[in-house]
Amino acid sequence: MATQKLYAGAKLREQRLRIGHTQKDFAARLGVSLPYLNQMENNNRPVSTTVVLALASEFGMDVTELSSGDSERLASDMQEVLSDPLFTGDMPPLADIRLAASNAPGLARAFIALHQNYRQTHERLASLDEALGREDARASPSPWEEVRDFFHYCDNYIDAVDRAAEHFAVRAETPAHIRTVAQDALAAAGLTVEFSDMDALRLLDHDTATLHISANAPHETQTFQLLLQVALAHHDALLEATLDLARFNSKAARDIAKIGLANYFAGAALLPYRAFQDRAQSCRHDLEILAHHFGASIEQIAHRLSTLQRTGAKGVPFFFVRVDQAGTITKRHSATRLQFARFGGACPLWNVHRAFETPNQFLRQLAETPDGVRYISIARDISKSAGRFGAPMRRFAIALGCEVRHAPQLVYADGLDLSRDTAFEPIGISCRICPRKTCHQRAVPPLERNLVVNPDRRDILPYSVD
Repeated sequence: MATQKLYAGAKLREQRLRIGHTQKDFAARLGVSLPYLNQMENNNRPVSTTVVLALASEFGMDVTELSSGDSERLASDMQEVLSDPLFTGDMPPLADIRLAASNAPGLARAFIALHQNYRQTHERLASLDEALGREDARASPSPWEEVRDFFHYCDNYIDAVDRAAEHFAVRAETPAHIRTVAQDALAAAGLTVEFSDMDALRLLDHDTATLHISANAPHETQTFQLLLQVALAHHDALLEATLDLARFNSKAARDIAKIGLANYFAGAALLPYRAFQDRAQSCRHDLEILAHHFGASIEQIAHRLSTLQRTGAKGVPFFFVRVDQAGTITKRHSATRLQFARFGGACPLWNVHRAFETPNQFLRQLAETPDGVRYISIARDISKSAGRFGAPMRRFAIALGCEVRHAPQLVYADGLDLSRDTAFEPIGISCRICPRKTCHQRAVPPLERNLVVNPDRRDILPYSVD
């Protein structure tokens, strides 16, 4: 297999500007000519091995950042935007899209934001009964989508918050002790904790300075909610400073993001970075062992594994996704080249959908995406009960996976034949941008391809892709 060339002009330029070097000075320290550096910064040439080694030795740069998923995420998002019927004609070649994402990431983000605004306007006009006469009917990005994209492009890792949570967790002698430490911290903030029979998971009564936690919730959920309140009570200044840097467009987005950051703190305190990473590596990422050791849920463990992207101490780059029974993606993150559809559901051939059919079991899948990248994915159903008779049961399925080259670090890869090509199932991102011509589960035709309809022949699909 040919080695993939590394084009990282934007990252190279960002590093140079960060240290305040001119191109001439930077080229001299890297040991290359000025024209050669200029060509690398403009992605006319790949970053050479010599430059990679110089970046590490001269500047102490974590060279894994050169191949971060930013440009891949942007390219995937742009590809999906361009599949909108709004854009007529042939879709630009994937190589051109990747070039735009790599060379002009700011422009790519602006293009995606413009399309989001168009969609918002279109949806409002389609619902005149809600939009007409309203002051806020103007187009604006959805606060929820804005926050989702904030975490998406931060690699779902917020360094300052993560380190603050890890520092807080040091107070706990054992993972089981973190609950007591959280309650002590809340008491120091003047809050009384009570476990109450209620439907809400967490309720803060400001008048009585009482934090009510649902007595019906699972133990790990109770602990998580206690830690979330610790973030709000003791680390408000840190959360607000992080929000200031994000520069959200609306108060609603900022409010949603603040809860998201508090959730992040809770997860990072329950599963502190170094201790969690060490344990994960020692048990080869066995989710059940990790859940038992840290007193966390399977979903909490899987989500945390996808956030281990600290510079200089990165874990296995995982993707993580949660879907509901309708196939709608309710959580998504990828530190891999695999990117999820921004609109609609995931590929029906993915094992995450089959998890509902086999409750309380881990499903393993070897899969290959249209770009030829191979993955190992594990999926499992997750049920969330309110803890009493008659309460609605919420059912989801989660999937966690990584590129197959990391398979030896996963206990779930044991016994799988990774050398057999036919062991890898073909999956896609979403039907409308998937180029596969013969998929038997295709829901809609690929938008960028011509269709051929033969009235004298009927295969699985009523058309063929030209």
